[in-house]
Amino acid sequence: MPAVFRPLAAVSWMSGAIAAFTAMAVATREIKHIHDTFEILAFRSAIGFVIVCTVAAAMGHLTRVGTDRLPSHVLRNVFHFTGQSLWFWAITMIPLAQVFALEFTSPIWVILLSPLVLRERLTRPRLIAAGLGFLGILIVARPDFGHLDLGVAAAIGAAVFFAATTLMTKALTRGEAIVTILFWLTLMQTVFGTVAMLAEGAYTLPTLQTLPWLILIAIAGVTAHLCLTSALSLAPASFVVPIDFVRLPLIAAIGAAFYAEPVQATLFIGAALIFLGNWINLRAATRATPPQA
Repeated sequence: MPAVFRPLAAVSWMSGAIAAFTAMAVATREIKHIHDTFEILAFRSAIGFVIVCTVAAAMGHLTRVGTDRLPSHVLRNVFHFTGQSLWFWAITMIPLAQVFALEFTSPIWVILLSPLVLRERLTRPRLIAAGLGFLGILIVARPDFGHLDLGVAAAIGAAVFFAATTLMTKALTRGEAIVTILFWLTLMQTVFGTVAMLAEGAYTLPTLQTLPWLILIAIAGVTAHLCLTSALSLAPASFVVPIDFVRLPLIAAIGAAFYAEPVQATLFIGAALIFLGNWINLRAATRATPPQA
């Protein structure tokens, strides 16, 4: 078990990450007919880099940005850029609930691989939380795995690269300041996104209509990664990732309310299973962990 294990604080940070990731998905839907995937990634990351540098400079933290583990940051960001590209692409092709359902195979891989990659102890409550969460996702989204189109394939690919990104992020939190992780994240994503956007030949610059949505995507992106990285610094990855399952019933409800995507009683059954799994996981963690300052 890591030296710092604060389950309640990790849950609080993950609540922020869930809200931010959800806002980013909704904002992306609003401009998908104007900007393509690489344009969104490039503009989002560039705005996010400015935000990170401005806030870090104001707090006197820019001097904490280091290059000691630069190769690890490069590898993490290659994984992340690939996963994000596939995720944004999938959002434009298939329903939000299905994107999230396929994306959420990622936590299963993180939980199964964390004992091997991160030397984390895999407990029964964490396995139960993962199992109930994934079952809830299947009940809510009911994805047709037998019908593999490009949108489904993109979402599955995103899940694989997100799992690799999460494992790399957890490894980097062992010794790297969060500002360093966010600095290299936004800078490298800006470079990757800009190169990919220019390689396409034709691109659309932000307009008065799309700029507010791009700013929202950027703020949500930085906030999501700040919250996720903070949660991973406070608890094992195998504890943190099942919390993210809560995003599915939330995005399904938003899809029904704003995009007329169908929602049925299975949403409530699946959401109940997801929350039950997380309650079991959190209850076991708080019982086993002595109070910390």
